[in-house]
Amino acid sequence: MWGSRNPKQVTRIDTLIGQQTEIKGDIIFSGGLHIDGKVEGNISARKEESEAVLTLSEQGSIKGDVRVPNIILNGTVEGNVYAEAYLELAIHARITGNVSYNVIEMTKGAEVNGSLERASD
Repeated sequence: MWGSRNPKQVTRIDTLIGQQTEIKGDIIFSGGLHIDGKVEGNISARKEESEAVLTLSEQGSIKGDVRVPNIILNGTVEGNVYAEAYLELAIHARITGNVSYNVIEMTKGAEVNGSLERASD
């Protein structure tokens, strides 16, 4: 588990939310979603999308719950985070809410203000 890189980190981007974009409302996606902008609403992958990946850049922010199998965070999330497979918290990741994960990789400098709970298989 420690030191092993998840192959899902290298993924295609099917949807891009640019840095100057603000979205108010829930997002349901498939494939890869990359966020540089701001989202106020819940974000989730389609139920059948076990390979879906959400990437939140340092400039990006989410106010709402996130429920995606594979998540790479380097921005701010105000809400609960549910990563059914893999969660990476990069140096600028800031989460205010509870976090549920299967496998987690957390870089020095990342911050979670809430509880961390490993999801049962």
